[in-house]
Amino acid sequence: MDTATPAVTVALHDGTRVVAESGQIDARRHGELLLPAVDRVLAEAGVTLDAVTDVVVGVGPGPYTGLRVGLVTAATFGSALSVPVHGLCTLDALAYAAGQAGVEGPFAVATDARRKEVYWARYEDPRTRTGEPAVDRPADIAEQLAGLPVAGAGAVLYPDAFPDARGPEHVAAGAMAALAVERLAAGGELLPPQPLYLRRPDAQVPKNYKVVTPK
Repeated sequence: MDTATPAVTVALHDGTRVVAESGQIDARRHGELLLPAVDRVLAEAGVTLDAVTDVVVGVGPGPYTGLRVGLVTAATFGSALSVPVHGLCTLDALAYAAGQAGVEGPFAVATDARRKEVYWARYEDPRTRTGEPAVDRPADIAEQLAGLPVAGAGAVLYPDAFPDARGPEHVAAGAMAALAVERLAAGGELLPPQPLYLRRPDAQVPKNYKVVTPK
């Protein structure tokens, strides 16, 4: 599952293929949409939640509130089912999906970070990221990504900086699950299910606030 972008996306993978998947685009309703999506995917696959052996969740980068929904839900499922919870970089899953769509390396991935910025990373191929994810203004990275295809909604939002925008725009849990299965089968390790924020949350304690004490 992933809620790091406007996509609320859930998939079920049986170790060989994706057997059911759901995706909805709504940046303001992650909390409302995620659990119904889980129920829908399980029903489509004809299994119950106790059949799940592992949980994979996107760790971002992404905005604080939406990202937290997926991580808390994944942790709750892991605790209730006593199964491992694995983290996966959302940009890696989007890069993998871009490869499935025919994008070859080198290329970059960019998602909307709001505040006129993008979360982005560069890839040698759909499975190999070069460097760490970052958050920047599109104009500040346009030169270093010049000539490269850029997948994701961030590229579509800023065509002047990223003229070779490619799909998909949003991450899909099916691609995330397939990449996680591939890495685990090869003996690799996934990330801990901890959020990758890259910047401070919008909500902060105001400075110089008035302290009221009882008489």
